[in-house]
Amino acid sequence: MFSRSYWLECIEAAWQRRSVIWLSGVRRAGKTQLCLALPDIDYFDCELPSVRRRLADPELFLRDLAGRRVVLDEIHRLPDPSELLKIAADHFPGTRVLATGSSTLGASARFRDTLTGRKENLWLTPMISMDVTAFGGTLEQRLHRGGLPPFFVAKEADERGYQEWLDAYWARDIQELFRLEKRHTFLKFLELLLVQSGGMYEATRFARECEASRPTMNNYLAVLEATHVVHVVRPFSHRRAAEIVAAPKVYGFDTGFVCMWRGWRALRPEDHGALWEHYVLNELHARLQNREIRYWRDKQGHEVDFVIERRGAPPLAIECKWRYRGDDFPGLTAFARHYPEASLLVVAADAEDSRTIRCGSNEAKLISLDALIGFLTRGDGTVATESL
Repeated sequence: MFSRSYWLECIEAAWQRRSVIWLSGVRRAGKTQLCLALPDIDYFDCELPSVRRRLADPELFLRDLAGRRVVLDEIHRLPDPSELLKIAADHFPGTRVLATGSSTLGASARFRDTLTGRKENLWLTPMISMDVTAFGGTLEQRLHRGGLPPFFVAKEADERGYQEWLDAYWARDIQELFRLEKRHTFLKFLELLLVQSGGMYEATRFARECEASRPTMNNYLAVLEATHVVHVVRPFSHRRAAEIVAAPKVYGFDTGFVCMWRGWRALRPEDHGALWEHYVLNELHARLQNREIRYWRDKQGHEVDFVIERRGAPPLAIECKWRYRGDDFPGLTAFARHYPEASLLVVAADAEDSRTIRCGSNEAKLISLDALIGFLTRGDGTVATESL
């Protein structure tokens, strides 16, 4: 049993702010084990018929557990899960409730109320750097096996296990929450996205390969995003004529799945760069707890991996680099011409400390991922606005 102390602390902090927490994350990300690691909880698995019968009268159920710490795992199995959570928030504020599910709350018609203003959202991403350390693993292992604990700790990659995950995702998340009909088309679309993960999304190309319409592809993409299985990274732009303003990039949720569908049985030196970019995105999502991370590209093909906008402060332009060898970064240089006030960062896996490097006629900071996260969150989960 490995302790995921960062996430346990996030839950405790969220309960200080609200009495109801919605904990989302993909299947097998570790939601159940995380809940069971909490002290002094009453745990209920909503997949069990006996539990669903007990929850049929939410008021009586909550009255019996007044003042307790309650976990409702897989709450989307209830006929109207938002009703119970709303009653808990409004009438039993002394009871701490943690509800789990695979998708964002309100992603499907099953949730008739998104509980705006009544809950805290917490997104359990695949394993972050603190988890890798707690599990006694390595970064190389994390990049290749991915961040779902069962796959990460396995002795070797098991193609059957990944396929079983997809089958369960379709049957228990997609069918129960969204009731899509074309299994083959949906899963083919997902597999194509994993193969080209990190690339530009163009609906017409996918529609042709999947033999479906553009609206169908875009609907499927929205479902995949709502269930955290892909991340749509939209362009950063102030509507300048020279910038890409509409076409998003799409990343698969986990490096292990990307490796499996690309056929990477062992990592070659040239594979690390793309996987490091995915890993940085995962860390940013986990620690910032939002998806408002952008990328930038101009019409001459210059590109910056990620851009973070900060309220009342210049943007952060982030380039991901597996190994820094005195490289030039034409994307950062081009970005600085459009946004001279921006902070330019190079996040390298081999960066041991922060130092200034030359980037064309500009200066950038070479920084480790841990240092970047420490700066962005300031230790309290809020995004810093001062200059790096």
